[in-house]
Amino acid sequence: MFAARRTIGLCQRRAFSATASQASKVTVLGAAGGIGQPLSLLMKLNPRVSQLALYDIRGGPGVAADLSHINTNSVVTGHEPTPSGLHEALQGSDIVLIPAGVPRKPGMTRDDLFSTNASIVRDLAKAAADSCPNANILVISNPVNSTVPIVAEVFKSKNVYNPKRIFGVTTLDVLRASRFVSEIKKTDPADEKIPVVGGHSGVTIVPLISQSKHSDITGETLDRLTHRIQFGGDEVVQAKAGAGSATLSMAQAGARFADSLLQASQGVKDVIEPTFVESPIYKSKGIDFVASKVRLGPNGVEEIFPIGEISEYEQKLLDACLVDLKKNIDKGIEFVKANP
Repeated sequence: MFAARRTIGLCQRRAFSATASQASKVTVLGAAGGIGQPLSLLMKLNPRVSQLALYDIRGGPGVAADLSHINTNSVVTGHEPTPSGLHEALQGSDIVLIPAGVPRKPGMTRDDLFSTNASIVRDLAKAAADSCPNANILVISNPVNSTVPIVAEVFKSKNVYNPKRIFGVTTLDVLRASRFVSEIKKTDPADEKIPVVGGHSGVTIVPLISQSKHSDITGETLDRLTHRIQFGGDEVVQAKAGAGSATLSMAQAGARFADSLLQASQGVKDVIEPTFVESPIYKSKGIDFVASKVRLGPNGVEEIFPIGEISEYEQKLLDACLVDLKKNIDKGIEFVKANP
């Protein structure tokens, strides 16, 4: 399940070959942005989606009008940037995707985005908690290590928190891992299964190459590969020279995870994806959230898999990850306490 899928046509092979078995409403908050537009397109192409609601602080109705001309059966609606428009977009939603926020620029880390994106995510989480408290909330807005705890704290404050339904989308780390390994080994990335655990920024991203078919990747090659997986987003930010960050690949990652949830909710068994969720794995260390393999089902998280056996090299990566991860999580929680 960790294999990276090819882009449009092949990337969502399971979904595109399926017939939707039940009505599913998907809402995209930040639909007119760099991630939001391609993500909305991929959702429009997914036959498991019957309703697609698009919201942004500007441009949502225009993106909706554009997508509504695509000849798939889902109904697309665009909503005005007002409280009532946001409520209409969210009401009755099964999945809420949140790519809203500002993109990274050269020299910025995901954590540098915190001050702006934290407020955006907090306010959207409040609206979701009021309008669709039982929806699956998929957080894409960075820094995910902090924004997911923000959503959780907001839902707790409104007494509607369900840890099985709040997800941080870390799928892009897995897509990168499978692609970068395939480049080294000259294989099909769709056949590569590289678990990636921890978080979703820099050293908190821990690829478990020892659990793949390529435990023979060692030494400097492993060092370079690990660094590229951890900091792959920087390649894109630098290549775009200030014009944006990883939008297209992130949209594909978000679409893949949303499709997996749709499959699980519509009866497909053994849907396993990596995701950043409230987890028991490191609670003894005071770390309430971590990314790992998760089995999805009709109620969201069905099973959280342990990290498993890892190499000494990976244990050192994980030790470094947990230090930063705890700081990131605490930062999100403290933000909500200070800015309710």
